[in-house]
Amino acid sequence: MSFGENLRTVRKERNISQEELAEQLHVSRQAISRWEQGNGYPEMEKMITLSRILKVSLDYLVSDQSDSQEQAGPASESPSPASPAPAPAAVSTGKIMIRSHDGKQLVNCYKVMSMRVSSHPDAPHFALFGVDSSSFWGENRTMLGWYAHEADVQKETAAISQAMLDGKTSYELQYAAKVKESFLRVSLVREEDTAPEKGRDTDI
Repeated sequence: MSFGENLRTVRKERNISQEELAEQLHVSRQAISRWEQGNGYPEMEKMITLSRILKVSLDYLVSDQSDSQEQAGPASESPSPASPAPAPAAVSTGKIMIRSHDGKQLVNCYKVMSMRVSSHPDAPHFALFGVDSSSFWGENRTMLGWYAHEADVQKETAAISQAMLDGKTSYELQYAAKVKESFLRVSLVREEDTAPEKGRDTDI
């Protein structure tokens, strides 16, 4: 199941209408409808709020699992008297340190955002940016990683959001694509490009 299908399924399980969810997220009902139809997805802050409202993990919302009962669990479930006391919850500082895909920069992000950058089959289709500050002139963004598919950048965004919720202070990119950068061009590195081939010349 996609993010949109998971969102629709859990929202209905929680008996929350699109209008009610939109009001809690401070967005329009049309935005909720678009997400559930698979036309885009929320920003990181909205994803975090969604997971709290629906009482599910961000990993579940973007997962391909269809067993929502197992992943999400009932809306209100209290531990049995014999269960050990839960560990103290981690407190999020609201920022997380992320290393860029090339390892050259560490960005102390308070949010991340993705952007479609290309539709060429040999180029990454999405880029992920970390925002570490904002001013009158706008947000200070740093490019963190390149992604071949929208699903990959969605999973990365959700994983970063979950790490922030868990109170983690650093994060390593998990779904970024390998790329080859040249002057004014970024291309995807395919597995066949990295496999050794006898007698093949290497471009410099």
